[in-house]
Amino acid sequence: MEFIAQNMAPIMFASLIIFLLIGYPVAFSLAANGLMFFFIGVLLSPYSGGSINLAWPLLHALPDNFYGSRVMSNDTLLAIPFFTFMGIVLERSGMAEDLLDTIGQLFGPIRGGLAYAVIFVGALLAATTGVVAASVIAMGLISLPIMLRYGYDRRLASGVIAASGTLAQIIPPSLVLIVLADQLGRSVGDMYAGALIPGLVLTGLYMSYILIMSIIRPNSMPALPLEARTLGHGVMSLLVALLVTSAVSYAAYRYLAPAHGDNADILGATAGVLFIYIVAIADKRLNFNMMSRL
Repeated sequence: MEFIAQNMAPIMFASLIIFLLIGYPVAFSLAANGLMFFFIGVLLSPYSGGSINLAWPLLHALPDNFYGSRVMSNDTLLAIPFFTFMGIVLERSGMAEDLLDTIGQLFGPIRGGLAYAVIFVGALLAATTGVVAASVIAMGLISLPIMLRYGYDRRLASGVIAASGTLAQIIPPSLVLIVLADQLGRSVGDMYAGALIPGLVLTGLYMSYILIMSIIRPNSMPALPLEARTLGHGVMSLLVALLVTSAVSYAAYRYLAPAHGDNADILGATAGVLFIYIVAIADKRLNFNMMSRL
């Protein structure tokens, strides 16, 4: 008992890893693991020598914290479901796939072009949604088979996709930055301003690595063959969509932020969701089948 009480944190971490390896969803694994070890901590508190201070009244306060002033009435956290929903619409409507395909064709003639495209699209998706799952799922399912088909090294292709997906953690509007702003009591705008330059630097470092690897190991990332370079008429529509998206984001943060302060992130998220819907309707992607999968 004393050993478990004195080593609660590493045992809890190992238990979480086991839950994830079994295949449970991350959210349920975190919640179940936390509740399970709360019960264990309460039972082992007398044997911990004062290192564990858990009691049942702490559990009674959970509903008040959740439905009170901590979560449900928190305006800052309200932006999270909007950005998440925007990422889901991008993925399910196929717009992320078209974006990756078009940029892949633009970078295709150069060595390592598909890897550049994955990093570039990962940064764009991160700047649009802030959702890691949207970036990794979209690019993992779409780009990995294409990269392997054209002779890319398996380890390099997997690493590029995984690394580009993590850009959503640091490039605004990152959901992690929203949570950090809430916990630290800082403005979301300040967190975004502080993370923008490091995110761009990280993107540049990823692309620099691809450039170096294309020089050192050119056979690991060949250019697309001529028959695969089918850059079509969809480029202009995608570029227009990107330009309008940038304009909407700039207007939201340039003109709404001074007027609404900390609510600017929520207004920016709602404007982004509205614009994604408009683009999906204009491109005839919004139908009952897609709505049922959201």
